[in-house]
Amino acid sequence: MNIPAPNISTAAPRIRQLDEAAINRIAAGEVVERPASAVKELVENALDAGATRIEVAVADGGKTLIRITDDGCGIAPEDLPLALARHATSKIDGSDLLDIHSFGFRGEALPSLGAVGRLTITSRAEGHEAAEITVAGGQLGAVKPAARGPGTTVTLRDLFYATPARLKFLRSERAEAQAISDTVKRLAMAAPRVAVTLRDVSGGGEGRVSFRAEAETGDLFDALSDRLARIMGREFTDNALRIDATREGLRLSGYAALPTYSRGAAVAQYLFVNGRPVRDRMLGGALRAAYQDVLARDRHPAAALFLDCDPRLMDVNVHPAKAEVRFRDPGLARGLIVSALRHALAEAGHRASSTVAGATLGAFRAPVHAQPYQMDRPSAQARSLAYQAQAPGFAEIAGAWSGRVEPTPQEAEETPATALPLGAARAQIHENYIVAQTETGMVIVDQHAAHERLVYERLKAQAESGIAAQALLIPEIVDLPEGDCAWLMEHAPELATLGLVIETFGPGSLAVRETPALLGEVNAGALLRDILDELRDAGASGALRARIDAVLSRMACHGSVRSGRRMSAEEMNALLREMERTPQSGQCNHGRPTYVELQLSDIERLFGRT
Repeated sequence: MNIPAPNISTAAPRIRQLDEAAINRIAAGEVVERPASAVKELVENALDAGATRIEVAVADGGKTLIRITDDGCGIAPEDLPLALARHATSKIDGSDLLDIHSFGFRGEALPSLGAVGRLTITSRAEGHEAAEITVAGGQLGAVKPAARGPGTTVTLRDLFYATPARLKFLRSERAEAQAISDTVKRLAMAAPRVAVTLRDVSGGGEGRVSFRAEAETGDLFDALSDRLARIMGREFTDNALRIDATREGLRLSGYAALPTYSRGAAVAQYLFVNGRPVRDRMLGGALRAAYQDVLARDRHPAAALFLDCDPRLMDVNVHPAKAEVRFRDPGLARGLIVSALRHALAEAGHRASSTVAGATLGAFRAPVHAQPYQMDRPSAQARSLAYQAQAPGFAEIAGAWSGRVEPTPQEAEETPATALPLGAARAQIHENYIVAQTETGMVIVDQHAAHERLVYERLKAQAESGIAAQALLIPEIVDLPEGDCAWLMEHAPELATLGLVIETFGPGSLAVRETPALLGEVNAGALLRDILDELRDAGASGALRARIDAVLSRMACHGSVRSGRRMSAEEMNALLREMERTPQSGQCNHGRPTYVELQLSDIERLFGRT
């Protein structure tokens, strides 16, 4: 039985030209997906206009009202109708679509919004009177005189009223408002010297300010740090590393958090290319790769990174919402991110995030709520005399119960190690935790986790000189599409340095002759397919390196100091000194902190000694 195709008419099809209204509504479907998309386009227009203050007002999650007010250069009255024409823009002349220095350049946003909603533009340019124009459902009105200061106000009401089917796909007002807030914050990060305000006017009147960021001052990094602290929280900037690296015309700047300041989801990752917020898989993969062996699999790094380059080195015209970019040399961009972040993490040394200490303090519970009292901190000499006076009373319990490792209190006062970052070892608790005294407080070290990281870094350093390979008695032949074989052979030299040696074996086949000795018996076919999957996803592969690092991590775990082993004072201090010298020793191979530092003032507060 012949069943006719449902989308093909039995009559001969005729080609016809769509009218302008239909064209604009189709374009709106690509550019404006939800209210947050409209806010993004309009705020980007304000930034392109050189605004120093931008106010965003929304009602009902942006469904009934979106109003963007700025103090930018404005639009002349005679240009207002042209601003609502498709592909009309002041940002490029069309001669070079790669030389783009602005957020917008297609001239699609305003006519698309006017095709699906009720759009009003009120603007005043320097040397002109203010004017206003309205478009509703694609029907353009006349230019009218208006009253306002320099700048532009764009008011969008009843979004998607002209395309009711699109309204059914919008989420709840709360969800849409959250998406708008996220969009505004991302754009505020990109322009720290611009004041940005987000106001919810759902109930009418002035409404409620849900986000405000005043214009930041200072140099680039100071302004960015203050803006990130306002948006991501002061905890992020207190526990973030400054990133500033350049390679072959690309510059990476911004802040990346310490591994111990991680999140349960990738919600604190902000990536910008030439100031444009992007959600790019290749860049996101590079960020994950940089933290590969310092985070657990279910944890995600926090970062705000800005990649700047000549616009001709990339193409931003590959996604309707301009949320993705394509680099002429993606490997260069990926390599810069990975190397810059790993270098910054290594330079951080043994540093761990301050939130670890905060969580530790929060875990303490006092038995009763005591009234705080003032107490002067005694001098070192006074403490020494007090120890001597109390010694007879504690002599009978010192041998069996005391956890102190230094012979006498006097020697403890003379120990210079307390001036070092991790201090001097004073005790071992439960044969697993080292307690060290610093000049300003105390440090508690997980001896197994710390030594595991030290051994792991030592093994990685040894492996850098070359991964030992084992030759297969019979080469394993792997059948793959010819294109995949050619792709893998392009990366054959890199794979060989990791102990995986491959050769072509006729069309559509590869011969695996050597595999990394550390991995033991390897399913070469599965390994090559994993590498291919990562090449497709991120443009580069760390699958083999990750497997080798996993083996080294297991070796480090089994070869490190075990929990339950008693350590002498010399061993504990040697461990502390090696932690200070070893990069990334603030967290173990699984991303957990290796030590907690408590300030003396915090400890005194726990006991009510304020």
